[in-house]
Amino acid sequence: MAERITILGTGSAFVTRCYNTCFIIDCGVSRLMVDAGGGNGILTQLEKAGVAIADVGHLFLTHAHTDHVIGAVWVARAVVNAVKKQAYDGALHIYGHKRVINVLTEICRLTFSKKDFDIFQERIAIDVLTDGCQRKIAGMDITFFSLHSTKEEQYGFRAVTPEGKTVVCLGDEPLNDANRDVAQNADWLLTEAFCLHSEAERYKPYEKHHSTALDAGKTAATLHARNLIIYHTEDDSLPSRQKAYAAEAALNFSGHIVVPNDLDSVTL
Repeated sequence: MAERITILGTGSAFVTRCYNTCFIIDCGVSRLMVDAGGGNGILTQLEKAGVAIADVGHLFLTHAHTDHVIGAVWVARAVVNAVKKQAYDGALHIYGHKRVINVLTEICRLTFSKKDFDIFQERIAIDVLTDGCQRKIAGMDITFFSLHSTKEEQYGFRAVTPEGKTVVCLGDEPLNDANRDVAQNADWLLTEAFCLHSEAERYKPYEKHHSTALDAGKTAATLHARNLIIYHTEDDSLPSRQKAYAAEAALNFSGHIVVPNDLDSVTL
């Protein structure tokens, strides 16, 4: 099977017309989910994508904002429920820096029944990451790195797939100069664009520590990426989003640009 990224959600925090940004990398070995959005809508997105909870073996959480971590509570609960039905083998491996892991664990402790939280502790394998650490996950060699956010501690990653494709995820923060080296020369760069630059006055992305499609194109160009995936957008412009965001990013970036809709699949 071809290596691919399935985009489960493409929206920013307060979207209602699409799901919050999260995705799955599938290299044919097992799957790595990156973030889980802000609610039990993640279960709907997985179902629509044809991904059973039993097939989710790894989950990386970039940071502890509600639109990224609350869906992970539901993923964990779904795994616990599957374990009780003897429908989940092994453990769900969850990766994240100390703060996001503490937030997830505490929410689960406070909201799960004692029996369910006991299963959580038995069958959820927690891996607390540090800046620059490396892991072998779902067939990929991955380096995790701090995005140096001043808003909320957040990590991104650089992954090399079994077929040698390089995937760099910059979470939902603009590029920090400290990460230029680790983010260079990606086959696929995933980065946020809250809105079009032409609509920055309306959406005020910089006040939210976000950027625009124009900025995303600049980032991809300066990092010498080959392909750019833009996500974490507003949802007022969904009918025109793909064309408009790609056109604006292309003012600075000459490579291939993907502005996906929810549930789109991208072959690496």
